[in-house]
Amino acid sequence: MNEAIRNLKPHALWNKFADLNAVPRPSKKEERVIAFMKEFGKSLGLETLEDEVGNVVIRKPATKGMEDRKMVVMQSHLDMVHQKNNDTNFNFDTQGIEMYVDGDWVRAKGTTLGADNGLGVATIMAILESHEIEHPAIEALFTIDEETGMTGAKGLKGGLLKGDILLNLDTEEDDEIGVGCAGGVDVTATGTYTSTDAPENSTTFTIKVKGLNGGHSGMDIIKGLGNANKLMNRLLFATKDFMQLVNLEGGSLRNAIPRESVAQVVVSSETEFLAAFEKMKTAIISEYKSLEPNLSITAEKSSETFSQVMSQNDQRIFLKAMNAAHNGVYRMSPDIEDLVETSNNIAKVTVAEGNIKIECLTRSSVESSKDVLANALTSVFELAGYKVKLAGDYPGWAPNMESPILKVLDNLYQKMNGEKAHVAACHAGLECGILGQNYPDMDMISFGPTIKGAHSPDERASISSAQKYWEFVLEILRNIPKK
Repeated sequence: MNEAIRNLKPHALWNKFADLNAVPRPSKKEERVIAFMKEFGKSLGLETLEDEVGNVVIRKPATKGMEDRKMVVMQSHLDMVHQKNNDTNFNFDTQGIEMYVDGDWVRAKGTTLGADNGLGVATIMAILESHEIEHPAIEALFTIDEETGMTGAKGLKGGLLKGDILLNLDTEEDDEIGVGCAGGVDVTATGTYTSTDAPENSTTFTIKVKGLNGGHSGMDIIKGLGNANKLMNRLLFATKDFMQLVNLEGGSLRNAIPRESVAQVVVSSETEFLAAFEKMKTAIISEYKSLEPNLSITAEKSSETFSQVMSQNDQRIFLKAMNAAHNGVYRMSPDIEDLVETSNNIAKVTVAEGNIKIECLTRSSVESSKDVLANALTSVFELAGYKVKLAGDYPGWAPNMESPILKVLDNLYQKMNGEKAHVAACHAGLECGILGQNYPDMDMISFGPTIKGAHSPDERASISSAQKYWEFVLEILRNIPKK
């Protein structure tokens, strides 16, 4: 299946991507890909090192005639989001990604593709391996754990890198040049609930919300897509007088809009429960019919029996807290058109065995606005009696419209494509803001090929865009300014 990928052009890029995708590399479990990258650098006879947290740096001297140019840091992250469809049998810890060609797209079979940020990694690998590509001195920086905490970028110490310019290859539209991004913070609420005896002669129902698009909780949040956790809560709230909650599992990763949620409830009056359920189901499907055409909402009888359920009082508190917790866009940027400034993703909700856990990712390009939303969520959950922890805080990347490397890319893009690129900040977490803390004088820019559906099993990379992007990369390297 992956052989078809190796035949795509540019061959150097797609072959390295196929090599990389054969190595399991979910976030927090990058040991194999770190070893793979170190072996790759050493096999080329290039200076290769691993820092204290697991980032890999490979240095390559300038090609002949390019020695007088500024040194460039080419940077991408090694880890990938591990999401799969429920009916896909796949183990991200042991298996390589199974890819296939679908028209102009490269896709994966029922899983995330890893083009985010694997195409960036493959680009750098192809340039390091080449004997023909002209380039200045290069420091290849491969960071770890970008997707679930940016701990690689956070752990990179000042002074390790010598480069003057950083090219971050993690933007997902080929006509966009990134000059800024959002920061983020994890908001986690935990609590307990009292269990009570289930009503006699009750029936168990399993409620499922599935078939949602999901997607990147930063880049896709503006689309107003369905959040499985919020939709499930609407169903539970609508039927609260006729059921009691047994357990709930919704969503998986903080940086992915939740696509599925499953709850089990004990019902005392089937007729009233189903009437309330169907009314809310009809309303939700009507609201989302254009955005979520594959949305499926079901309530089916289960043969399982449960003696214990969440108490009515604790259920009321939980459902009201979930109602009040903000999800989606909180504020649009007043300065940059169509840019989300601040948002929250209620990413994962777990209710089981007396414990409640609600996991959110709050993003903003403005630190004070991020604090406002994080405090609002904290207030809601603490009023419900839950404990709240804020963790994984990372800064945004403030745009510098006077950046010298921005002017290089802007001019080159227009010359090559006959139109201007879209220079923009994005509502996603790029590592530039964090790296800039220890390297404040480094001139940074972000760009990349077109990737759709990142952080979901619908992730796909455009083949024609990869060709366009590859030529752009080569032209950028030829035009790096002199020292």
